[in-house]
Amino acid sequence: MTDAPEKPVQQLERVIIRFAGDSGDGMQLTGDRFTQETAAFGNDLSTLPSFPAEIRAPQGTIPGVSSFQLHFASRDILTPGDHPDVLVAMNPAALKANVADLKPGAVIVLDTHDFTARNLTKAGYTTDPVEDGSLTDFQVHALDLTGMTVEAVKEFGLSRKDAARSKNMYSLGLLSWMYGRPVEGTIDYVSTKFAKKPEIRDANLAAFKAGYHFGETTESFAVRYEVKPAEAAAGRYRNITGNLALSYGLVAAGRLSELPVFLGAYPITPASDILHELSKHKAFGVTTFQAEDEIAGIGAAIGAAYAGHLGVTSTSGPGVALKAEAMGLAVMLELPLVVVDVQRGGPSTGLPTKTEQADLLQVMFGRNGEAPLPVIAAQAPADCFDAAIEAARIAVTYRTPVVLLSDGYLANGSEPWALPDVASLPRIEAGFATGTNHTSVGKDGEETADFWPYLRDPGTLARPWAPPGTAGLEHRIGGIEKGDGHGNISYDPANHDFMVRTRQAKVDGIARSIPDLEVDDPAGEARLLVIGWGSTYGPIGAGVRRVRRRGLDVAQVHLRHINPFPRNLGEILKRYDKVVVPEMNLGQLAMLLRAEFLVDAESRTNVRGMPFGAEEMEDILLASLAALGVAPTADHEAEEALR
Repeated sequence: MTDAPEKPVQQLERVIIRFAGDSGDGMQLTGDRFTQETAAFGNDLSTLPSFPAEIRAPQGTIPGVSSFQLHFASRDILTPGDHPDVLVAMNPAALKANVADLKPGAVIVLDTHDFTARNLTKAGYTTDPVEDGSLTDFQVHALDLTGMTVEAVKEFGLSRKDAARSKNMYSLGLLSWMYGRPVEGTIDYVSTKFAKKPEIRDANLAAFKAGYHFGETTESFAVRYEVKPAEAAAGRYRNITGNLALSYGLVAAGRLSELPVFLGAYPITPASDILHELSKHKAFGVTTFQAEDEIAGIGAAIGAAYAGHLGVTSTSGPGVALKAEAMGLAVMLELPLVVVDVQRGGPSTGLPTKTEQADLLQVMFGRNGEAPLPVIAAQAPADCFDAAIEAARIAVTYRTPVVLLSDGYLANGSEPWALPDVASLPRIEAGFATGTNHTSVGKDGEETADFWPYLRDPGTLARPWAPPGTAGLEHRIGGIEKGDGHGNISYDPANHDFMVRTRQAKVDGIARSIPDLEVDDPAGEARLLVIGWGSTYGPIGAGVRRVRRRGLDVAQVHLRHINPFPRNLGEILKRYDKVVVPEMNLGQLAMLLRAEFLVDAESRTNVRGMPFGAEEMEDILLASLAALGVAPTADHEAEEALR
């Protein structure tokens, strides 16, 4: 595959491409392969896969559309982008579902094969958009991709239906030519994936190469484009999704603590990939248990923690609801446990394939009694690795269940990840009890050494961790209130009051091990602070960049630790005239900030199942600045620079 020398190459700083089609059209695979090519080329990138909520939505309908968006650039970027520059639509429904997101001048590549009267009707069209003039604002390439694919693979003797399935590889080849993507990785991938099905392998390779060469030879595409590699710090990089990074973080935490990792989980979208990935790592001391339900999953993880493992359970919001009683048990037992909540739209089944941040109050308070536990949140796909290690550190050090919040946007999205220097990762000290810790004096005055399971470390207030079978350290645990120190069942009111307050003090004390927040406020003169948590990090950062390019000052801070809050958060909030809190819920962090710090936090929310856009965030910040009487004082840069 060589470049066509007669076609000029246009330099671009950034491009947003969206592949869209039916669930069976292979758009996720196409997007993933284009992403891997882009990562190998060295661009910075961010992705946003979007899946149908229904397992088998009717073919050719808008509910059945699957899409994959990729934003790649020669500079640092923070989001998958707002408006695609290129839309590849494999049928009328894919066009109908996505065309509203395009700006005039965008490129649309259509597979006209399925633009039949029946499919147009199913998509809600009364006329053919290719012919009725409704697409005149765009650069439309109407191509029979399916027909060209079938022609390209006819030598392999496949049925027409099987031959047509390679059309996604044809479109991948065409887009790879258009944007100068490497092709070796995709060729190797197809060759390996279908090694045992040579006719399928050869058909997909032929379709991919045919699409690439069509771009070289056709007059339909007069220009190809180049997005140069982004500058990056020296190191070894790979593309990674949030669920994969989180899984690697849990494996790393097991090695750093020298603890075997046990995952008890029930499959649930969008957390199932964690179970699938960890099941591959038995060689690193990982045991996975696919439980019959959510309650069994966390029950097994608690049992593993009692036995001296790093107990983990992964789920989404509905699963957290089912696990709530067992989470309270883990609080009472004071055992290390990591509860991973990959949030999705709710309530109930809600939007299982879409994203949301609406579980914050649930994980903070969704248990009976006073059952405090730490809550931390990952902010980007690659950051899920570090967040998982931090969750494990807190759980092991303080003997407590910890909730690690991710969401569907982070779980399925991807970005470059610099592989860490493993030797530099801080160790996690498990510190198992090794001997008796208490001396009792009998009636005869004789001293007897014994083991009290609820004597606490004075620094962390953590109780001893003594796995069963350790000679001399036998003890009871259970869900009924414990007596201070000795851990026997206690119904004493004063003891209960003391233990409740002690468990809360233990969680509060975690703040001493949390670094102070650093505010991004370059000029130090901003009156507006925007504060976020979790996956709003990218959109907030992109919105702040846009506002600053308009000559306006705005400060930004982002929370990883939500319970407890960092110690200097209250002081930070008091510095600013206005505090804005964008969230993908109806204002849950804003509620916590108001209650804790008595600050008039301005809540700006989005519950559409999609992340905030950079333009949307810019508008939010501009409106808040306008309320302070602050407006742009100079012309802002061109729209392309702002994007």
